Amino acid sequence: MTEDSTPRPDAERPPVDPGHTQEVDVEHTRAFGPPPGQAPLLPPQEPVREPVWASGPDYTAAPSQAMSGPKPWSAGEHPAYANNPYSATATQSVPAKQATKGPSWLAVFLIAGLAALLAGLTGGLFGGWLGATDRFDGLDLRSGQDAGATPQPGAGATTRPGGTVANIAANATPSVVTIQVQAADGDGTGSGWVLDDKGHIVTNNHVVASAASGGEITVVLSNGKESKATIVGRDVSYDLAVLKVDRTDLTPLPIGDSNAVVVGDPVIAVGAPLGLDSTVTTGIVSALNRPVTPGNADDQSFINAIQTDAAINPGNSGGPLLDMQGRVIGINTAIARVAGQSIGGQSGNIGVGFAIPSAQVKITVDQLIRTGKAEHPIIGVMLDRQYQGEGIRIAEDSADNPAVTPDGPAAKAGLRAGDVITAFEGRPMTDPDALVVAIRSKAVGSTVTLTVVRDGKSRDVKMVLQGRSD
Repeated sequence: MTEDSTPRPDAERPPVDPGHTQEVDVEHTRAFGPPPGQAPLLPPQEPVREPVWASGPDYTAAPSQAMSGPKPWSAGEHPAYANNPYSATATQSVPAKQATKGPSWLAVFLIAGLAALLAGLTGGLFGGWLGATDRFDGLDLRSGQDAGATPQPGAGATTRPGGTVANIAANATPSVVTIQVQAADGDGTGSGWVLDDKGHIVTNNHVVASAASGGEITVVLSNGKESKATIVGRDVSYDLAVLKVDRTDLTPLPIGDSNAVVVGDPVIAVGAPLGLDSTVTTGIVSALNRPVTPGNADDQSFINAIQTDAAINPGNSGGPLLDMQGRVIGINTAIARVAGQSIGGQSGNIGVGFAIPSAQVKITVDQLIRTGKAEHPIIGVMLDRQYQGEGIRIAEDSADNPAVTPDGPAAKAGLRAGDVITAFEGRPMTDPDALVVAIRSKAVGSTVTLTVVRDGKSRDVKMVLQGRSD
């Protein structure tokens, strides 16, 4: 397999070490249907007289009457009024008509005009007060359209010092969203975050992939407001996707430099694990450059991941991993699981989570927004997965496919079939997937150095990575 070919079938995979980071769970939570709505309130209906059981109280009567037995309504009574003035047998007497002189027509018009003026003035003042105090904030008067106020930072933004978890979380949560997906093969829930003021939302590809060929994606803000979203672009290999909502008033999260992160740095994960929106967990950076390849043969991803012990669970996928300045340094993507200890096909947090570094996110997201697809850097070789020695050996030529792609980066650098790659950019290489992950963590056009052994002699070779879009 070359580092830029379709992944090999599962049957061709070598045995997996239980501790290997390949064994990860990237399934998102299943979205549950909305809670049942309340029955609509109907106007009171005049009750229909029904036979009254002799042995039971009449619950249509007043409470005091219900305790003492049924009491029939009299002909002049009505359930909504003390007396029914329209009853044919009303007991009230009607006073005799007195001969009085009514107001003149001029007085009538003056009174009507004054009443209309007062009503307009009162309505305008009352409406202005409602608008100024946001009393209509919870009402969506534009049925079928995106509406609602912009989410605001929580109390911790002002009541807690800057740089604390509470302060960072309060400022970040308005920019983190829950993503609900409805598709033919089922519903799902994930997380995402606001990239810019143009309505772009970043998430994982596996969160929205089921709706790519037909389905509905809804972005739910931290204040509960919903907007329909469309897919701008997505990439399986990097497990990234960009969505678009019809809003320009959302606050984007700043993006940090994942290359400056070191092991031990404190981090904050924000998302919607198990559908619980605006959930905040904390931890540290446990390791860097973890080669993680979640997914199946037809949707496998290659991630040079940041490992963290911050609690990450199904549903966190696509949410941001923040540093202590509130900047995005990664996108929470996968979790390790212990074989046989999952429930319903999903496992929870065991303190081993993985995030896509922000350096990779910036490159890929920019490509997805510009072209709708991402470029993958390649060196143009086929790897021998049966090789058991030190390093990674380039496969032998076959009748149909040369092991080294003609005019590719490796060919131009002088690599041949049978050469063994022992290091990439100074990092020892022992696993083919780790090499693929390392290559794909670089940008197209980057110059990289490989350490290659041929005939027992080691040498360093440089090459410029080429790009290819799948």
